Amino acid sequence: MRVSGPGVRDALGQVANGVPEPRVATLRPFHDPGGGSAIDEGLVLFFPGPGSFTGEDVAEFHLHGGRAVVAALLDALAALPGFRPAERGEFTRRAFLAGRVDLTQAEALADLVAAETAAQRSLALEGIRGSIRTQYESWRRRLIEARALIEASIDFADEEDVGEAWTAEARADVARLRDELAAALAGHRRGERIREGAEVVILGAPNVGKSSLLNALAGRDAAIVSREAGTTRDLIEVTLDVAGYRVTLVDTAGMRDTESEVEREGIRRAEARAAEADLVLWLSDRRDVSPPAAAAVLWAIATKADLMDSVTEQAARRAGLRPVSAVTGQGVDALLADLGAFLSTQLPPEPTVMTRQRHAVAVAEAAAGLDEALGASSAELVAEGLRVATAALGRVTGAVDVEDVLDVVFASFCIGK
Repeated sequence: MRVSGPGVRDALGQVANGVPEPRVATLRPFHDPGGGSAIDEGLVLFFPGPGSFTGEDVAEFHLHGGRAVVAALLDALAALPGFRPAERGEFTRRAFLAGRVDLTQAEALADLVAAETAAQRSLALEGIRGSIRTQYESWRRRLIEARALIEASIDFADEEDVGEAWTAEARADVARLRDELAAALAGHRRGERIREGAEVVILGAPNVGKSSLLNALAGRDAAIVSREAGTTRDLIEVTLDVAGYRVTLVDTAGMRDTESEVEREGIRRAEARAAEADLVLWLSDRRDVSPPAAAAVLWAIATKADLMDSVTEQAARRAGLRPVSAVTGQGVDALLADLGAFLSTQLPPEPTVMTRQRHAVAVAEAAAGLDEALGASSAELVAEGLRVATAALGRVTGAVDVEDVLDVVFASFCIGK
């Protein structure tokens, strides 16, 4: 249990018999200062500000996790003057306001807490270590230097060498920076996909084995399997960890002409989801079923491979199909391995500077500002374009204009983080 703020030393004195040596875990009895009754015995640590995570005095009580123990210590602390429960993400928000972390590190900390796969963990750790902040601050510093030159050319228009300095030095670097921002924008979905997971949609005719394959890949009965056509009418989602990447596997309604309004809606949703997916698995137990044209990347899967003889199976492979049997497991491991290899090419593990949509929005705004600056007909318009770009990049790390994004950033945190 963590406490932060100016009353920490008083709390330690009343609840844990005094303030322990800084950063040394100390065994202490915990008691209720109101009635003096014992609460628990555990470890307590004290981190004096400004060298703590929040920049304030911080105490941590390591106690036994029973509900009665936790409730008693919470009640004892809440009864002290000036104490209240923390809001969601308030400790990290205080760390940001104290300058201990920037917004990208705060977001990365939330991502690390929520990480489910190795790729998500690795991406979050890069953000916590400051790699994202370093890149944005580098871009921002270059813009500030360019602004200094152009504004100097405005203020000292009579000095010929000042104007030449802007033309020769800053304009070329601004153009290079515009290209760097464009390249970052082009790959921005990669960071989002690592955080949120890639999406794989299973399509095919009714009774072709879509739900059975979903269950086989998931290793559990996530979808109802029946011989009755049209059993799956809505989208069924399962989250998997494939080669360290988060994958959302989506089972869909069977593709066919139907009089059922509900089933037609299910098919419409399936087609719409497939159009946005990273990969579509088109399942067929007949060779003459045509896959949808809307899918960006599509793999053809020949289901019910346990019913194929060797000649039929080889013919399917030559036709570019992957034979799979959800009954015997034939081809399932190979399909998962292929999926892992596909994800490693689509979502390579190197660091990325764009992990959230707000990053992409800010970079797009910065790029637009640089376009205006590079196409401007006067020094004043160049300066304005550079100012817009600088402010946009600053919002990513929290260097400027952050009040409108703070609530969004910290709303995803849990209490006490």
